[in-house]
Amino acid sequence: MQRSLRQLLIPVTLVGLFTATALPTQVKAQSKDTKTTDSSSLSDMLDNDHDTPKAKEYVKATFKTTRLINGHSVENTGRGILDFKISHRFNPIDGGGYDFFGLDGATLRLGLDYGITNWLTVGVGRSTYQKEYDGFAKAAILRQTVDDAMPISLSYLGAMSVTTLYANQLLGRSLQAGETYNFSNRLFYTNQILIARKFSPALSLQLMPTHVHYNLVSLSSDPNDVFAMGVGGRIKLTKRVSLNAEYYYQLNHLAGSKNAFSIGFDIETGGHVFQLMFTNSTGMTERTFIGQTTNNFGDNGIRFGFNIARVFTVVKDKSFKDSRNKIW
Repeated sequence: MQRSLRQLLIPVTLVGLFTATALPTQVKAQSKDTKTTDSSSLSDMLDNDHDTPKAKEYVKATFKTTRLINGHSVENTGRGILDFKISHRFNPIDGGGYDFFGLDGATLRLGLDYGITNWLTVGVGRSTYQKEYDGFAKAAILRQTVDDAMPISLSYLGAMSVTTLYANQLLGRSLQAGETYNFSNRLFYTNQILIARKFSPALSLQLMPTHVHYNLVSLSSDPNDVFAMGVGGRIKLTKRVSLNAEYYYQLNHLAGSKNAFSIGFDIETGGHVFQLMFTNSTGMTERTFIGQTTNNFGDNGIRFGFNIARVFTVVKDKSFKDSRNKIW
């Protein structure tokens, strides 16, 4: 009986010893394979991250509004946003107290700018100066990137305006018998390239090469096409206040026309941006302040003026869908 029991225990013991010896080897092999797989997966993930191109990050707020002072900036009105603008240019301040330093008289423009997309803005306006209606389209072509892969922002502006003054007021005389004044004589066109760079959070500069076409000019010696080079900039003074300036040098000009210069401040207050400025220009469209400014800035031609902008959301952005935030 004891011999039979010993014969049974010997095979069981041998099987147990074999299992105890083989099992750690298998576990170690599985562990090694797992580590190899994990290492390979991590390497693949890193390679995939390296191959995936990063999204471009664009420079923001080169200027605080779509206008530098009189002229446009490279900034566009956002998609679905309506920008209502009220602009005043008062009489020259050299009128003294009798004319309340120019505040007794003013030129007014009301304008509406709308963002069709984030890169395309259209606008219309009406000025009391020569009872002028104007329209424009501005397209962003290039945008400055944070990594300087694109070092500038570039936009194109195309504008058109029409004056509705009576013909005798435009000519300075009465029409003769049988004389007609063609509607095309009232039209003006502008082409402008806006080139800007934000050098730092406190400094932005812009160039504005401009072409203005006048269908009708007063003198036979006057050019129908006026070319000018504009330069402007913004210096940030505080979190909500900046100093702006712009100057347009005419390469050729209409008789009696002077170069336009403006300097002023941008002041942010919530949904409003106030622009307070001094300028020698009466009009507020490109054909008027670039080609038809009649006084030098330092020659008793300084005028105080302001722009007020208020934005409204017409098309709600998809990112606000189902949002409980009512400020959009």
